Amino acid sequence: MLRLHHFPLCPFCRKVRVVLHEKEEHPELQALEPWHRQRELAALNPAAEVPVLEDRERVICDSSAICEYLDETRPEPGLLGKSLMERAEIRRLVAWFDGKFVREVTDPVWGEKLIKRIKGDAPNSAAVRGGLANIHAHLDYIGFLFDRRNWLAGDALSLADIAAAAQLSVLDYMGDVPWDAHPGAKLWYARIKSRPSFRPLLQDRLPGLKPAPHYDDLDF
Repeated sequence: MLRLHHFPLCPFCRKVRVVLHEKEEHPELQALEPWHRQRELAALNPAAEVPVLEDRERVICDSSAICEYLDETRPEPGLLGKSLMERAEIRRLVAWFDGKFVREVTDPVWGEKLIKRIKGDAPNSAAVRGGLANIHAHLDYIGFLFDRRNWLAGDALSLADIAAAAQLSVLDYMGDVPWDAHPGAKLWYARIKSRPSFRPLLQDRLPGLKPAPHYDDLDF
């Protein structure tokens, strides 16, 4: 039996959830707020961070490790590419969105506006403005890739698309993605947003904070 410990509006947890659904796996979801450092979570992962996946007696931590574990143990559909260069490109883009995008956009916007709100702290407005300015270059890059490929990394949906969409989805919850200024990125996101594996994410709600009106609209 699979059990996923997650925070519903964490982009890394969302990445794992989409991968699980693409693999036609439907785990038990254990929602929590990791900053409270629950004893159960710390016992599973000494870093006290989510996501954490339990697969019977196995415990796998970190979203990248979990996604690669799932692709190795459940190889269909493959999400990490078939050729050496496909796998290299997918991993490059996953690192882009899990690293560069998080530093430049997600943490300054989602971290300040949503996570600090949950914790009762005041957001850093300068950081938020910086993140909102930075997002344009990333959306331009998504549009550039999608204009030249069927998906971000090539002909097939891959972990690169899932990683990018997971990050954008938590920002879109707050209405902080300027889609109309980036039609290529918007078209790509509408495509992945309509996949059955992505739709459960659109049902997530944070008490006291409604999503943007278009958040769960498959046609925006």
